[in-house]
This record gives sequence, structure tokens and C-alpha cells, in this order.
Amino acid sequence: MVRLFERELTQATTDGSLGSLDDISRMVGGQMRDGQTPIRFAVTESSRRSYRYEVGILDGAESAGSSMFDFHPRLNEDTSAFNAVLVVPTGIGVEIGGHAGDATPVARLLASVCDTLITHPNVVNASDLNEMPANGLYVEGSLLSRFLMGTIGLRPVRSNRVLVIIDAHPNERFARATVNAVNAARATYGLRCPRVVVLDPPLPVRGEYTQSGRAAGTVDDMERVFEVLDTHRGEYDAVALSTLVDVDVPHESYFSSRGEIVNPWGGVEAMLTHAISTVYNVPSAHAPMMESVEVANIDPGVVDPRMAAEVISVTFLQSVLKGLHTAPRIGVSSAEMSLPDTLTARDVSCLVIPDGCIGLPTLAALEQRIPVIAVRENRSLMRNDLALLSWEAGQLHVVENYWEAVGVMAALKEGLSPGSVRRPLRDVSIERTPTAERSRSGLLTPPRGVSEQ
Repeated sequence: MVRLFERELTQATTDGSLGSLDDISRMVGGQMRDGQTPIRFAVTESSRRSYRYEVGILDGAESAGSSMFDFHPRLNEDTSAFNAVLVVPTGIGVEIGGHAGDATPVARLLASVCDTLITHPNVVNASDLNEMPANGLYVEGSLLSRFLMGTIGLRPVRSNRVLVIIDAHPNERFARATVNAVNAARATYGLRCPRVVVLDPPLPVRGEYTQSGRAAGTVDDMERVFEVLDTHRGEYDAVALSTLVDVDVPHESYFSSRGEIVNPWGGVEAMLTHAISTVYNVPSAHAPMMESVEVANIDPGVVDPRMAAEVISVTFLQSVLKGLHTAPRIGVSSAEMSLPDTLTARDVSCLVIPDGCIGLPTLAALEQRIPVIAVRENRSLMRNDLALLSWEAGQLHVVENYWEAVGVMAALKEGLSPGSVRRPLRDVSIERTPTAERSRSGLLTPPRGVSEQ
């Protein structure tokens, strides 16, 4: 049986250092048994004495593709365009983007100062709504990590053939609604769907919380999904899934929580798509199926606006289909990554994240000197101090909100030091060499506004 689950790991440190990507890869790899492949990674808590990781694991797959920790650092940056990566991790209870596509306004704002904004489904998936910016690329989360790690390229397309895999719902009403959602996409924006494949019996998917409070879960019988993908391999460019997800959180409690409860579905959904995109190198996204008539008939009242997109939907699938319709194709060979229309890590100008989030995107940016903008207002469960990482001078920009993030992006785009537009303007430092005779004679006395070091 092929299954998915998460595991917590702890690493002690004597100097507060997290170590390099190679160090982390060896540490995580050393904890894997034969047949296990890490597919999801987050640093959930850090201090000067230890780091806590949570790792999503694919167990039992015959071929799990390349390692998520493979790292091909870029040699330089292509500055012919300004391209930003926006990451809002799934299942960590972020204030903005932790519910139902409620980071979409952020994506649209940031896209206004970019040539291309590269982001992932959690940012813009809002059940039946997907208002992705026109210059945005919809990239599954594990593929986004591998893109920043330098092991894949992204090639924009006009459209994809989207294979849809759904559960055989105990109540056929909801299976029919899912098929109707697919047909609606075909009839309105011309989705190409070669077929809808029904998994009977339904895939065992369970959403759970980890020790840190992150949303994760377990999935059994993943080999059944892989068999479908193998059987129809030449028919699709992207994969949409719609399955039942068993969670312990009552719907009434979740929707009345005003956003205080971490979305229990998102974490295990991410694990599913990470597994598919890792093994098959295709875009993928997931939408949960409505559990029952009883759940569908719940009247949650007027909910927190961040959750509103969920309570007006029956299938939650349309945002997935619209995103995958034009999601970029994945290039893995050096020839594919060298094509002129393919974006690689060389094309990334900056990374925007919630403050305190450390995963592969942050670590890949750190080691490649990609500017990182961390937004304090987008609080989450993650307990990390980004300042503990070994940044180059001026590489990390911590801002209060996404308004400020856009300002930093605009400054970087223009080649300005972001601090140059703020006051007071810091004094420049002057360093004297021991043999500077002219300095000893007082000929290099600092003028007002200039400090010595």
C-alpha cells in the first residue's frame, strides 16, 4: 500500500545555525526508511538550541521522482524582467490566505509591480472563484519549491488538458454536481478535460493536526491514484482531484470560529498534490467534496469574510479547474529548462512570505541571495525568527504589511536601496586602513552626516 503521512523531527544545534540545504537533506534523509520519500517540509519552531521540522512522507511508491532537496543553485540573475514569487503556506493558520483564497487581493496587488507573479493554489483558490492576476502563474506548492531549488523550469501555455479524478460519493448528487462543475468549465472558458475518472471506493483521506497545530493528515491507497495516472498518461497535462476528506472539526464550529481554527482540509490536500506533482511532474490541485446532505444543509449564517467563498459553494472545484487550465508546464531536463520561454530560478527577482515561515522556498532564496520580503502582519503558527538565518547584508526585508512589501518590490525593481526612500537616512560608514597617512593627518575628517566605523 502507498500512503501519505507526516512526521516531526528535531535537530539540536550548538550555535543556533540551521545548516545548509545539504545538511538538512542529510538529516531528513537519515530519518527515512527504505521506500520513503519526503514530499513536504516546514521548520515549525526554531531557537538557538534546536529546530523542529515537520515532514510529509510518501511511503511505498516504486518511483517517487527526484528528491525535493535536490539543489542546483543559480549562477546569476536574469534582470531582463522583474518576477516575484508569493508564498502563503497551506495549513499554518495565516491571517491572510489561510481560509479560502483570501490572499487573492495580495496576489493582485503584488502582480501590479511585477512582470510575472509566481504563486500557488492556496493563495487564489476560493471554491468557485479564482481571480488570479493576468500576469500570474498557478504553480503547485511542491513544484514551486523545486522551481526555486533550481531543478525544474516553468513554461507558460495557452491551455492544458486537465484530467479530473473524483471519489465515488455515497450520495450521487454530489458526484453529479462535480461533473456539472467540469462541464460548466468546458462550456464557459473552454476547459479541455479528456475524462472524469471515478475512484470506487473513495480514497481514504483524513485531515489531522500535527503537534505544532499545522493541518496535515493521512492518505491510504495512493497506488490507486497512481494507477489512474499511469493508465491515462498521454491524455493529460494537469490533474484535478475532488475527494472526500474526513475531519474531526465540526463544520458549525469551524465556520463560527471567525478564522481562529486552522483550516483542517488544506494540509492533507497539499500532501495529495505534492505526491502527484512529485512523481509525475505535472501541475495538480485538489478540492474537497461535500460530505453529505446534512453538511450541505447547514446554515452557518454570515461568516468571516475570509471563509465566505466556502459557504456559497457545493463542489469547491471551479477555482481548481480555472487555475489548472493555464498552469505552466514543467520542464525537468536541461534542454527544457534552457528554452527561451521557460522561467527558472535565474528569473526570480524576490520572494514574499509571511514572517517566520521557513521552508524550502525561504532556504533556497537564502542560499541564492534572492531578496526575501517577510510580512509581519500575516501572522501564523510558525515560531521562527528569520534573523537567525545567515542572510547577506540587505537580503532580508521585514515589513509590517503587504502595502510596504509592494514598496520594497518597487524599489528593488528600480535598483534602489529600499532604505534610501526613508528618513532618517543612515550615515555611510568610513573604514580607515592602518596605513592611511592622509587619514592620520586629518585630511579625511568625516563631514556631518557621515559616521566612522
